[in-house]
Amino acid sequence: MKIAIVGGSGYAGGELLRQLLRHPEVEVTRVVSRSHVDEHVFRIHPNLRGYTDLKFSPLNISDITSNSDIVFTAIPHGTSAEIVPKFLEAGLKVIDLGADFRLRNPEDYPEWYGWSHPHPELLNIAIYGLPELHRSEIRNAKLIACPGCMATATILAIAPLAKGQAIDFERIVADVKIGSSGAGNTPTRASHHPERAGGVRPYKVTGHRHIPEIVQELQLLAGVKPKISFTPHAVPIIRGILATIHTFPKVNLTTSDIWKIYRSLYSHEPFIRFVKDRRGLHQLPDPKTTVGSNFCDIGFEVDTYANRIVLFSAIDNLVKGAAGQAIQCFNIMLGIDEKTGIAGPECYPV
Repeated sequence: MKIAIVGGSGYAGGELLRQLLRHPEVEVTRVVSRSHVDEHVFRIHPNLRGYTDLKFSPLNISDITSNSDIVFTAIPHGTSAEIVPKFLEAGLKVIDLGADFRLRNPEDYPEWYGWSHPHPELLNIAIYGLPELHRSEIRNAKLIACPGCMATATILAIAPLAKGQAIDFERIVADVKIGSSGAGNTPTRASHHPERAGGVRPYKVTGHRHIPEIVQELQLLAGVKPKISFTPHAVPIIRGILATIHTFPKVNLTTSDIWKIYRSLYSHEPFIRFVKDRRGLHQLPDPKTTVGSNFCDIGFEVDTYANRIVLFSAIDNLVKGAAGQAIQCFNIMLGIDEKTGIAGPECYPV
């Protein structure tokens, strides 16, 4: 398959390139960047030196459509909504890593993103690109809307309990830590090293944009609209997300009961790992051990004192939270082993 990447100079675009350049079913034909036209890709992504001689191209819709079968878009929110329809009209399939097609209700965009969707009709055909929940729909999709990275970690942790209607939907509290690469590669004061290093900074503590994705997907599973309390924190790591989620069971659940609930949904999932060990250093999920991989590590503890089930979910925000998940969707669309090109194991320690 001939692949174009629109937005190839960012961190997610670089991760797409790292994975797709070694994918046996892919030829990367175009890598688009408005700010680095005619520059060698490896000058922006130095880890790719020796793997490709591709240069960044300008955004030329007709050139991309005539030289591609599928387009990956990894561009800022609000921009792919204008570009994606042109690729779809030309008969190409699109896998979008941005937020522009994630929400099914067009009224959510003014509320959560501050702009009205220019193509609300496409929200009806866009498939939310979370394979563990939408695999059958992804197979025949024309447009994939990849989930947000923190939404991915949060949804995957809660989904089995939500599907089983085992928890109180009025009290779900997600505390999420994310590495600096989640802010992209355009420097700001908040991402400046002296400001970020050595600290843990809460930000957007209420009303975060990933909330409607989480609500949307859990409601589809459970038939009940949950109330999500969600607060992210910027932490001084580069890659990784750890979601700590406090849920409250409707009835008493033992550890054995919870295992059965999780295995009923995830027992055959290639990129879900259960991490709940009584021995060793890594007894619960830690994003450090997911770096470079497409795994989502999930664990839990039962708090009988406070009648809580504490969930833990760890991913690499650039892989399972972005590029790796997009390629997993791509593999499903092609009807090949969905681990193709994104299987580990990865390096440890990092």
